[in-house]
Amino acid sequence: MGQEVEAQEFSRADRTRHREKVRRGLDVFARMLREARFDTDDPMTGLEVEFNLIDEAGDPALKNAEALEAIANPAFQTELGQFNIEINCEPARLRERGLTQFEQGLRISLNAAEERSAKVGAHLVMIGILPTLAEGHMSLGAISANPRYRLLSEQILNARGEDISISISGTERLETTADSIVPEAACTSTQFHIQTSPDEFAAYWNASQVIAGVQLAVGANSPYLLGKHLWHETRIPLFEQATDTRSEELKAQGVRPRVWFGERWITSVFDLFEENVRYFPALLPISDDEDPLAVLEEGGTPGLHELRLHNGTIYRWNRPVYDVAAGVPHLRVENRILAAGPTVADTIANAAFYFGLVRALATGERPLWSQMSFSAAEENFHVAAEHGIDAQVYWPGLGQVSASELVLRRLLPLAHEGLAAWGVETDERERLLGIIEQRCLLRTNGAEWFVARMAERARDDREASLRATLLEYAERMHSNDPVHTWS
Repeated sequence: MGQEVEAQEFSRADRTRHREKVRRGLDVFARMLREARFDTDDPMTGLEVEFNLIDEAGDPALKNAEALEAIANPAFQTELGQFNIEINCEPARLRERGLTQFEQGLRISLNAAEERSAKVGAHLVMIGILPTLAEGHMSLGAISANPRYRLLSEQILNARGEDISISISGTERLETTADSIVPEAACTSTQFHIQTSPDEFAAYWNASQVIAGVQLAVGANSPYLLGKHLWHETRIPLFEQATDTRSEELKAQGVRPRVWFGERWITSVFDLFEENVRYFPALLPISDDEDPLAVLEEGGTPGLHELRLHNGTIYRWNRPVYDVAAGVPHLRVENRILAAGPTVADTIANAAFYFGLVRALATGERPLWSQMSFSAAEENFHVAAEHGIDAQVYWPGLGQVSASELVLRRLLPLAHEGLAAWGVETDERERLLGIIEQRCLLRTNGAEWFVARMAERARDDREASLRATLLEYAERMHSNDPVHTWS
């Protein structure tokens, strides 16, 4: 939910007007899709990475305002928690060595940001969940100063009508409650963007859903929350529960959650925006003065502000994006599956795997999603989140198979084909996909490494072990050696 909003209260009239504007925007969007008014000539890709902030001892540093002021780079922005910041990398074309551009730019930016933010006692760490977070960091006081975050928290809690309950059973069990959506801030992610034409969007979104479980298996990096060893990618159940607006009664009635894998394959990007309008009431019913139909008929490009704001408060793991750049509209798939980290090298390897594999599947002769049920893809997603690189997933033609074996034998060759189709040079794709290959051969990712290091410190105090392991992790992160090489 990246749009700026002001703190305010909403009346019944606000909600009625907003609903009308959202529906009008949906109608205009449908007309734009029919009339092919989108930028499709030379697709771009994008990358966003969220960071946690820690102090010298490895505890959360609630200093994102001070850190951002010290960093003084507009590419870095605030995030929900005071212990988070985010960087938006410059979009790139993969055929122009875009992956290397992402890697070099992110590394340079991270080094400069770390040097500056360290002066205010805040160090940057790329990890899915900060393992040293404690119950005291989950209070309303940890929300960033930007009014949109507090407003969003209020609206989610008001819609729910009670405190948020977090219940996760993994290697250990966690039961806790929160009076705000700050637990969502514990989830820091990497987001990949692919620009597509309207005609190709459904194929790229469906392909992204198909591979979501495999992405999680090879990239898991969130094994601890509030001192408990839970899932390999604990972000998934935590994020699903931390922004859930439903009471237990509404869950029992089958009301859809706002953090949503989805429930069907799609035939058009319109399907997703139409589901947003049909199933989800507005959390932030803020209306703009724009008349989107009038703008369209005058030859302009409507911002569709209400439709976009509403879409930003529905947290699909693969989210549709409508955006306008230089007065021209475009569509993107935003892949929000993976945790941040462990290193820049690992992050760009994950990007190469995603961009290549999704291209190969989206342009394949027989769509893979025609060969498997949607529920199988969703089950893969949650199984992989829980078990990480050791997950057993379903794949058409193979049945149940080890995720690492599936990647090695079938998916890496497809990812190579997809990257070649994007125009990625051989040396670039071999280097980056080689990182994914070694992770699978050695069965080591961020979560596996962290759990193994904690096991070596099993006789020590749990909190002290988490701090020591996190500080070691942060040091290795800055070496930029991929996680499979960490001893």
